Amino acid sequence: MGSRSPRPATPSLLRALNDRAALDLLLAHGSLSRSQIGRLTGLSKPTASQLLDRLERAGLVESIGPSEGGLGRKSVLYQVNPTAGYAAALDVTPSRIEAAIADLTGAIIGRHVLATPRGTHHPQANVLACLEGALGQTGLTVRDLDAVVIGAPGSIDPATEQLRYAKHLTGWHQPGILTSLAEAIGTDIRVENDVNLAATAEHRAGAAAGCEDFFLFWADEGLGGALMLGGQLYRGATGGAGEIGFMQGSGEDLVRRVRRENSGGFQRYAGPAQIVPLARRFGLAGKTAAAVVAAAVKADVEGGPTRGGEFLDELATRFAGGLASIIAVIDPAMVVLSGGTAAAGGEALRGRIQAQLRDLAMAHPDVVLSTVPDNPVLAGGLGSALELAREAIFTTG
Repeated sequence: MGSRSPRPATPSLLRALNDRAALDLLLAHGSLSRSQIGRLTGLSKPTASQLLDRLERAGLVESIGPSEGGLGRKSVLYQVNPTAGYAAALDVTPSRIEAAIADLTGAIIGRHVLATPRGTHHPQANVLACLEGALGQTGLTVRDLDAVVIGAPGSIDPATEQLRYAKHLTGWHQPGILTSLAEAIGTDIRVENDVNLAATAEHRAGAAAGCEDFFLFWADEGLGGALMLGGQLYRGATGGAGEIGFMQGSGEDLVRRVRRENSGGFQRYAGPAQIVPLARRFGLAGKTAAAVVAAAVKADVEGGPTRGGEFLDELATRFAGGLASIIAVIDPAMVVLSGGTAAAGGEALRGRIQAQLRDLAMAHPDVVLSTVPDNPVLAGGLGSALELAREAIFTTG
């Protein structure tokens, strides 16, 4: 039997492709005139005008008035209609949930933080309450949302739809959690590993923009990682790729029954629970890993009785020891340091880790600091939610 001939491009298919190309251009440029869209898409001016008329009738674009500057007749500018759709993202931790709402252009129009003290972890109710808190600033309801992405520790096992690798996130381990959340919110919903979302934010518009193979090392309330290969996240068979806290040491450092302990050798060696007491040995005070690391950087710069530089040397050695094992397996082009502890360490910690890796690692990738501002998990989640919303709206619009 011969190979099947390619499906011919029908007029309706070509229109859909041209419409999507124009919408993507408007999102990238902010606003464009009819002639600019025609030039960028390669369409004739009459065809570009018909395209914009069609998108305007569908409510996907709107005119925003004449262009500024220049002489002669002004061109009318068009932009994607920001009210044509809405997306939301949430960052879930054991102590709080943070939500952000964006219109279809990506502009953030609402934010809210909901505290979730121990014993108050009811995923459906908490997610809904946090979304409603953010939406309260907009006049919208959850039914107006076209896509929601939730970043959480651990990962959803695709086979069982159950959260794994995050024993400390109480209340979130019920089977079918995705289905119950979707029913509570009433829209398309995805749950993604929080560090994976931070990596997608870094890849879109951060330190790893343009880098197709990198590892993101997350040091915050816990240790985590995300692996980008060929520009795509690698999640593993059960969604557990990047759970570096479960990496083992050797000999007496081996941790048995890691699922019950919710920890491995690396977490016990370099995790936040070890960083604070380690800092006290060097005369540094603080209640969190990020706080003591910030204090160490300050002490290292100012001098004085505390041994901030020695503490940073020890911490860099611990982090680099784990990274050396990761580099030996995946050989990334770049390592991105992210999370609150890494941010607190800044260049002082980054430089020390880079130097340690020259001795400990078989390859020497660039070690860089995250450049995603504010909350990388929320930024990555919002970017992913906008992609889902735009795909649905631009396809059906």
